Amino acid sequence: MPLTVKRIVLWRTEVDNKPGTLACVLEPLAQAGADLRLGMGYRHPSSEGKAAIEIYPVAGKKLIAAAKAAGLSPSTIPALLVEGANKPGLGHALACAVAGAGVNLTFFVAQVVGKTCSAVMGFETEEDAKTAVPAIKKATQAKKR
Repeated sequence: MPLTVKRIVLWRTEVDNKPGTLACVLEPLAQAGADLRLGMGYRHPSSEGKAAIEIYPVAGKKLIAAAKAAGLSPSTIPALLVEGANKPGLGHALACAVAGAGVNLTFFVAQVVGKTCSAVMGFETEEDAKTAVPAIKKATQAKKR
């Protein structure tokens, strides 16, 4: 499976950090038939009572309406989704590619399920995300050899 790198839009909301909040945010999406590929929820380190929830993808009128009803909106943080066959050292290759391009990450989340790696990388600017794409592709193609 070749590695793919594509620009994605995370949908995000800021919420009170309390039991059941994630379930409440996801409920309208589940009722609308959303098939989410990514969901993140985390407490803000600087604000104990607040948390963020981010999801992907949200597309189509029905899901956009459900996301908005749940308080979600498109994030302004440029993000890339990197997916493909997992190999030892792939995370390091991704990190080195971005560093070598002189780009700073705002976040990095990765996991392996079976033999497939999936990583979401957030950037400070659209230009940083654009700069990272060819660097990631080049570094991961070199990794295959």
